[in-house]
Amino acid sequence: QVELVESGGGLVQAGGSLRLSCAASGRTFSTYTMAWFRQAPGKEREFVAAITGSGRNTYYPNSVKGRFTISRDNAKNTTYLQMNSLKPEDTAVYYCAATGASRLQFTRYNYDYWGQGTQVTVSS
Repeated sequence: QVELVESGGGLVQAGGSLRLSCAASGRTFSTYTMAWFRQAPGKEREFVAAITGSGRNTYYPNSVKGRFTISRDNAKNTTYLQMNSLKPEDTAVYYCAATGASRLQFTRYNYDYWGQGTQVTVSS
């Protein structure tokens, strides 16, 4: 069982930056592939970034590639999402997710554990 708690959301102007954190419980954090998803009102939950347990492999959709960076600190059981050059369309609730799969996963249905979400609002 893994419990995830996100933090770091807030209100930022377009062009600004935020860093989200996801703290995980458990002693086997380094074995989990971690990801960030987001969900805007009235829209499906959307994949944002993923990182393998070692941190060596990451993946981003085109919508955030070059602006967002996912990272992890296995000694602190924490995953991060650095978001730069934010746009109003990045406004959403951002969720951290974990899966025991060793390879990168890009769909929400492959993730077993979820945090409660943190709101990110980007004003124009």
